[in-house]
Amino acid sequence: MATSVELLESQRALWAAPATEPLEEAVWQAWVSKGRAQDRRRRVALAKVIKWAGVAGLIAAAGLWFHLAAATPVTDLSKYRNFQFGTDLSTIAKQAGEIPAQAKVIHSRPALIQELEWNPQPLGASSQSEAAKDVMFSFYDGKLFRIVVDYDRYETEGLTAEDFVDAISATYGPGTKPAGPVKVAPGGYGEQEDILAQWQDSQYRFDLIRSSYGPSFRLIGVVKGLEAQAKAATLEAKRLDDLEAPQRDAARLASEGEAANAKLEKARLVNKPKFRP
Repeated sequence: MATSVELLESQRALWAAPATEPLEEAVWQAWVSKGRAQDRRRRVALAKVIKWAGVAGLIAAAGLWFHLAAATPVTDLSKYRNFQFGTDLSTIAKQAGEIPAQAKVIHSRPALIQELEWNPQPLGASSQSEAAKDVMFSFYDGKLFRIVVDYDRYETEGLTAEDFVDAISATYGPGTKPAGPVKVAPGGYGEQEDILAQWQDSQYRFDLIRSSYGPSFRLIGVVKGLEAQAKAATLEAKRLDDLEAPQRDAARLASEGEAANAKLEKARLVNKPKFRP
């Protein structure tokens, strides 16, 4: 038994791990510095990969945006031709070649509502074709809020409602057609008018209208907010006019009577000295 123990101990002595020398401090620091340098290089490389991946994503997004922008037409309902809604009367008159003093005052209270007419068709013989015959600019307290365009029957002869819609949609984008017939207030001669199509956003609206007379077509553009204010002001102006009508008529009759008496007195002064019975 003792022999076996001795043999085991001799084997353990033969298998003992070789002695190790302590790691020098300089070698350890060099190894640590090398590891840190490798970590820095890996972080820099990773940052570059992330950076270029982000750039590629931005480029792809920009390309998609430009593609969508090219596919979707940009519409601007804030103007008709070069006439911008909200512009003052003097500027619009200058653009149209008209005189601001030619504007007609529709109501002066509770808000000033004016209209300025423009005939864009050239005078006399001309090689230029102009479909718009009459354009009426309406102003609410000096700001353009409505544009009414009446088209020439002869310049638009043969055009269908779809032709008008297509041409206007090329400027203002796709229009919407009413689900059913939409009537508007009768015209000045009692003709019926229907809305064929509309182009609108949160601020502006254009209506294509066909009159039963002719038939003829009309395009009306409005600033929604100012249109509502103008309608309210017009109703109030009518109420005030009706309220003051008796007093106004009395004043008119008195003025006409005074003018007649003054005319008679003037004639009397001329005729009396030369009268001979």
